[in-house]
Amino acid sequence: MKIFISLFFIAGLISTCAQGQPYPDGRPQATLRIPFQDEGIVLRYGTGPDSCDTYGAREAVVNREGDTYYLFYDGAGKDGWIACLAESKDLKTWSKKGNILTLGNQGRNDSKSASSPWVIREKDTWHMFYVGTPNTTPAPYRIPAFPYLTMKARSRSLKGPWQKQYEVIPLPPKDNSYYTVTSSPGFVVKTKKEYLQFFSGATQDTSGIKRTLGIARTNDLNKSWKIDDKPIFPLTEQVENSSLFFDEDTKTWFLFTNHIGINQKREEYTDAIWVYWSKDINHWNSQDKAIALDSRNSVWAKGAIGMPTVIKVGKRLALLYDAAEGTSTSHMHRNIGLAWLDLPIKLPL
Repeated sequence: MKIFISLFFIAGLISTCAQGQPYPDGRPQATLRIPFQDEGIVLRYGTGPDSCDTYGAREAVVNREGDTYYLFYDGAGKDGWIACLAESKDLKTWSKKGNILTLGNQGRNDSKSASSPWVIREKDTWHMFYVGTPNTTPAPYRIPAFPYLTMKARSRSLKGPWQKQYEVIPLPPKDNSYYTVTSSPGFVVKTKKEYLQFFSGATQDTSGIKRTLGIARTNDLNKSWKIDDKPIFPLTEQVENSSLFFDEDTKTWFLFTNHIGINQKREEYTDAIWVYWSKDINHWNSQDKAIALDSRNSVWAKGAIGMPTVIKVGKRLALLYDAAEGTSTSHMHRNIGLAWLDLPIKLPL
């Protein structure tokens, strides 16, 4: 009983900000809710081929081709954080296939991590945009460190093999911008005029790290993208990663992203999944947002809750996310969970 009370008390302290209490540094918060119904863990770390996810499974990205779901996720393995593949017919039972990318040679921008891939199909080719970095923390965990860069690969199949395209620099960082230390990939969507990529941008100064999302545009997936001068949200919003869904019934775009919170010790961690909405994919209001999932409605994660990916399944929207089991806020030892929301999405009053 004492242990139960202690864990419950700690969970309460960790999750107060995500549940609407002010953050100690005054960063913006979300007070409305569009709560998903959590189903729990569907993919546990530690059982991947060749120790590919021995220290954790993070940053899920789901795609569907035919009747099969393909899940890319970051396996924290013996050599570093590298993109892995798992397959499923129902989003609940997954067959792990191991790494789909490899680390680059010494001197390459993906020499220490090749992870978090987002893909889009153009005719008979799949185009992949993944995170590369030449820096990590020491072994064994090898947590990726700045800069977070966008790299390019392509394949005829989601299963691979994937051919890296080092000659393509999709989202080059820029000095004196909102993406000086991070210009990492995100959801890619094709509009009538062009491709849009909702990428993660971050900059760092003496006050700390500021994170937001921006839009990059292109008509050629094998060239550098044109990045909008201004992000879609203020840097103070402290969000990263993106997954978009267009609700046909309401003609509304929904953008899911993980929020970076901060606790009373001034330690930052991924504390919730937020959702923003807009009728215009090119224009977003930072006030139009709600909490989709946090420690309040997750049945197993009461600390760190990370990157979301969403996909429509019948009349429901499925959300896959990574999180630490219990009250941990660590980057490591995370699993992948599954949650559901009935469609159409009802906006909070």
